[in-house]
Amino acid sequence: MNKPKPPAALLLICLSLLLASPLSSAAQRREHLTPEEIELVRDSQELDKRTAVFIKAAERRARALTDPSGAAREAEKERERWGEVKGTRAELLYDLARILDEAVVNIDDAHLRSPESALLRKSLYKLSEAAARFIPQLTPLRASIPEGPERDQLERAIETAEEIVEAAKTHAVTEEDSKAKGGKKGN
Repeated sequence: MNKPKPPAALLLICLSLLLASPLSSAAQRREHLTPEEIELVRDSQELDKRTAVFIKAAERRARALTDPSGAAREAEKERERWGEVKGTRAELLYDLARILDEAVVNIDDAHLRSPESALLRKSLYKLSEAAARFIPQLTPLRASIPEGPERDQLERAIETAEEIVEAAKTHAVTEEDSKAKGGKKGN
């Protein structure tokens, strides 16, 4: 009997994950979201609201990386609802890239289920706005991070943000999309 072949897209995803920048074993086991953020993602069934949770989670990591004292002040206010962001600089960079990746996967999944949903463009627009803010925040870190695993994580985070911005351009996402009303259920 012939075994069914997995879809080509699944094979590409698996291959890209295997070839992703080298991670320490600790980073491979690390959860990129706090338990509270995971719960907020689960509770946010509409795509635009779920994307907003991912954006907030990514912003928290970016703030911890670029303004640790400001992040510490904000953390006190956010701890109960969002959980505590902690980790080394390399871990926070890993978290940031993974959060952006997960947001993209959520948008892609919603597109497969409901390609005409207005929430797709709205979510992509909001995510691209956030990604565009992350790039100038992260780029100066290149001067202080030497080559190695931590630098690889920085480059991965910047590259992911750049890919999101580019995807929004190629899909002609505009500010008008941010004002879109809901779409079909199930997003």
